[in-house]
Amino acid sequence: MTDAPLRLLVIGAHPDDCEVKAGGLTAIYRDLGHQVRFLSMTNGATGHHDIGGIELALRRRRESDAVAESEGLDYEILDIHCGELEPSVANRKQLIREIREYEPDLVLTHRPWDYHPDHRYTGMLVQDASYILTVPNMVPLTPHLQRMPVIMYLYDNFAKPIPFQPDIVVDIDAVIDRKLHMLHCHTSQMYEWLPYNRNELDKVPDDEASRREYLANGRLPQFVEVAQRHRDRLVALYGVQKGNNTRYAEAFETCEYGAALTAEAKKRLFPFLPS
Repeated sequence: MTDAPLRLLVIGAHPDDCEVKAGGLTAIYRDLGHQVRFLSMTNGATGHHDIGGIELALRRRRESDAVAESEGLDYEILDIHCGELEPSVANRKQLIREIREYEPDLVLTHRPWDYHPDHRYTGMLVQDASYILTVPNMVPLTPHLQRMPVIMYLYDNFAKPIPFQPDIVVDIDAVIDRKLHMLHCHTSQMYEWLPYNRNELDKVPDDEASRREYLANGRLPQFVEVAQRHRDRLVALYGVQKGNNTRYAEAFETCEYGAALTAEAKKRLFPFLPS
């Protein structure tokens, strides 16, 4: 571990995006004593079929608070309505303030190619904010960063216009139960809205134990797919034995707008990787 705790900032479009894409890395960071903040660019107030508005926004706030409590992390939600996030100057300035005030070492966010406009525009906003983070006369009342953080993209499987190309693939086998618990906290999404949207709401069990099993059956194959798809990168990072035996993984691609992921930066930001 480094002398000073690292500061990880995961910027997702909605409450639960950070957990889905980086919950495993988050748990590893927390185990090493590093600091983590989740930032949701929208309030989640449209992600349901029965409720919405203030009722849903407050419910998703409580679900996010449960994640924060379970992992000892900060969780911030901006009060922008889902589906209405725009890559505007006003939103860019707000994001610049958020990043500057936290002073992260590593920023993770969506790629700007995605099925959901909120995901795309979150990625675009981070890109648009990146250079300005170090420019004193832009958003001048919030002190600028003295150094650029490394910025990396969260995993997706969209192939057009550019397929995801991971630089870091993380073995999350040891923390997979904690990642699933983070998702379990988002009851409104995992057991209500998303099943409804997939026309399988009738398959969701009522009791908690069965729900956790339902969640695992639905989600674990996604993390298996990441490991299988990027097995060569796992082997390169962890060695043949561990790389070939990793079952669940998360993957991250470097954004060229941030600081370079040099060998030294990789060792500092991912200290759990073998030397």
